[in-house]
Amino acid sequence: MRKWVVVAVVAVLVVVGTAVGGWRLASARTFQLFGDLTSAVETDQRVVALTFDDGPDPAGTADLLRTLADKDVPATFYLTGRELVAHPDLGRAIAAAGHEIGNHSFSHRRMVLVTSDFVADEVERTDAAIRATGYTGPITFRPPYGKKLVALPHYLARHDRRTVMWDLEPDSSPEADKSAEAIARSTVEQARPGSIILLHGMYANRKSSRDAVGPIVDGLRAKGFRFVTVSGLLALGSAR
Repeated sequence: MRKWVVVAVVAVLVVVGTAVGGWRLASARTFQLFGDLTSAVETDQRVVALTFDDGPDPAGTADLLRTLADKDVPATFYLTGRELVAHPDLGRAIAAAGHEIGNHSFSHRRMVLVTSDFVADEVERTDAAIRATGYTGPITFRPPYGKKLVALPHYLARHDRRTVMWDLEPDSSPEADKSAEAIARSTVEQARPGSIILLHGMYANRKSSRDAVGPIVDGLRAKGFRFVTVSGLLALGSAR
């Protein structure tokens, strides 16, 4: 084989390997290049945090808040700035109900191969939209699609902000059964002390996720679990 062919093959393999490695790093739930990241908490207490991504959206926010109120469960909502600006009344309703609100970016774009200025704009505009709801608590950040590489973790680390991932996502996996019964069963079976549970409950096509919330709460309480916000969970143990 000619030398230039060998060099070309090696170069291609390096590029592919770098791309694959970068994608794995961007998708990692338990590691990032800078700053603090949490996907669950090490604790002996039977506590979990219930979190909801995306929205707020008129299709399901009120129903979801009603279920949480009926069950007396605090939750953490990772909301996008774009939808908070579009539906400020729903953001205020979430804050007024006493739930924690986290930052899920402004545009819900994957936060990889982006500039520092782009990250700052996404985070800071959403922070402002969150504060406009009347919410005064801590604001953690959850990357859209769980993707982060360099610019986002670097920005968050410089501003002493924590990245919050998850260890359970019962309604997200493409191959998962998306019925309410399956979502609830999977969550109750897999939750462990310190789990951070990710659900999507506010869009019209997420009715099964909303319907699963009540059975999840009942099932985990029957096993001795209680529910706290992400900040409440972080106060109980070290990140894992």
